[in-house]
Amino acid sequence: MSEVFQTTTVEQMEADTARLYENAVKVGMDVWQDRVKNQTPHCGFGEKGICCRICSMGPCRISPKAPKGICGANAATIAGRNYLRMAAGGASAHSDHGRECVWKMYDATADGYYHVTDEKKLYKLAAEWGVETEGRDLYEVAHEVAEMGLNEYGKINGFQKWTQRATEERQKVWNEQGIMPRAVDREVVTAMHMTHMGCTADAEALVRQALRTGLADGWGGSMAGTEFTDILYGTPMPKETEGNLGVLDKEMVNIVCHGHDPAVSEMIVTFSETKEMQDLARANGAKGINIVGLCCTANEIAMRHGVKMAGNFLQQENVLLTGVVEAICVDVQCIFPNIGPLSECFHTKFYTTSPIARIPYSTYLPLTSENAGEVAKEIITAACNNFKNRDESKIFIPDHKHKASVGYSCEGIKGQLDTVTNSHFDVLDTYQPLIDCVTSGVLRGAVAMVGCNNPKVRPDWSHIEIMKKLIANDVVIVATGCAAQAASKAGLLDKRSKVLCGEGLRRVCTLADIPPVLHMGSCVDISRMMLLVCGIAKDWGIETTQLPVLGCAPEWMSEKAVSIANYVVATGIDVYLGIDPLVGGSDQMMDLITNGTTEWVGAGYHINTDPDQLVEDMLNAIEAKRDALGI
Repeated sequence: MSEVFQTTTVEQMEADTARLYENAVKVGMDVWQDRVKNQTPHCGFGEKGICCRICSMGPCRISPKAPKGICGANAATIAGRNYLRMAAGGASAHSDHGRECVWKMYDATADGYYHVTDEKKLYKLAAEWGVETEGRDLYEVAHEVAEMGLNEYGKINGFQKWTQRATEERQKVWNEQGIMPRAVDREVVTAMHMTHMGCTADAEALVRQALRTGLADGWGGSMAGTEFTDILYGTPMPKETEGNLGVLDKEMVNIVCHGHDPAVSEMIVTFSETKEMQDLARANGAKGINIVGLCCTANEIAMRHGVKMAGNFLQQENVLLTGVVEAICVDVQCIFPNIGPLSECFHTKFYTTSPIARIPYSTYLPLTSENAGEVAKEIITAACNNFKNRDESKIFIPDHKHKASVGYSCEGIKGQLDTVTNSHFDVLDTYQPLIDCVTSGVLRGAVAMVGCNNPKVRPDWSHIEIMKKLIANDVVIVATGCAAQAASKAGLLDKRSKVLCGEGLRRVCTLADIPPVLHMGSCVDISRMMLLVCGIAKDWGIETTQLPVLGCAPEWMSEKAVSIANYVVATGIDVYLGIDPLVGGSDQMMDLITNGTTEWVGAGYHINTDPDQLVEDMLNAIEAKRDALGI
């Protein structure tokens, strides 16, 4: 009899978290659950986006008694400025991540720590940008392409080169609406200048700049991050791994890589596999070295090397509470400062590697292209020597883990879906098999699930329950970031989860040998989703706004999510949110990000904090798009 597939439920995850919380109590440390209680209730003015602290005359808060700030700014102005500043902060984070990836390729050499892995993708980008390749050394080409990529961040004139990949219709809309993104840095600086005291007070202008700033990220900095990372470390293709806290191994040296930029984790993976390091682990009593990932760094190394994924954003303290982590090394973004004092309560060594993310109680080992290998070896060596310092009384590893199929880049999706309709296309040139599945009704549509998990709601519940209902209704899901990690923890990246699908999607999963939730990478890789959407629209011969495709961020948390939502909307894809955007104190701002953007770019936000209703709204919207197409 074949094994009956079962997902891991949110209730089971919560039980694991409760048991790990006992370890926090035992060592006298607070964790996020405690801090949520201490911070509740949240500031109502802040939640509605109508608290302004941009100058020192305030802070000013808008209320019926005080409808204007000291300078005269009203609710729409204040909420609009705060909203644009969040978009600028998010675009800065993702785009600076991308810039670091470009720098690594600029520094790459044949015998260096960083070198070109996907030559085909490099030459394709060189041709796209008009770089001569005939008779030239590989690294001469790489250097020139990287220099052009770096120039996109601060170019004096023109628009982002990457936007030429969008459909002609999208490019036309962006030009007509005055939101075609210029240099990445210029859009961020413009946003900060516009929101300075005494500058833009018109909410519509602020929202338009948010769209433009988001586009500079999604069709600029983030896309650079994705493309140059693929060239350096390899374009992801489908690969098998495992996810959830059960991937930690009591008999192994456990090293956790956490953050977003793969420059550090790539080196940790590479050097952990050497005989020298493996012998050191065994000499210290371990069976070997177990590298696991957290957050988007997990996604990066999972989809290229099959490294196991321990979990997403709110799992980071849980990992240390297991008592079996010898070292945790971080790069940038989404890192709790509490990792520092928490690691002090265990034997865990805590390493930071970027000047962008300096954190107390850590050992700072700044990583460069020249010392990357030495930094990795220092961390691995310390971890191996630390194995014997565990406290057995503090050890608890939850049992739950699932198989996970990851690494569905655009190239990977084309390859896997090629056989679904028994077509014989070049797998690298067309999305027609996927289009055939949609037009025939086998698939109803697709939803891009993105974003963090958020303690404002029941963590991961919305992600997992919405995914289950969507796939049961023959809607395929593409996922990145912490949303992909939620799917991994629940078992929805396991190919066997097709039993939860409707008949049509189950058939597609069987024929294409895929899970119903396709892991596309880290949050910076939402740029892949934009290329996927535009590629499908081009092959179908319709506009992106017509596609039965939606975006969903049911538990979004960071400023990066605001930037992402703006570029997804501007690309013509409606975005469904399960956490209120911080503009609710202004009816004008709410109207602008829903109806206003729909009028300008054909898509906008849809907000519902009830996950059951949110998924019903999405299913109805997909069917409405199908009806409009006559399918």
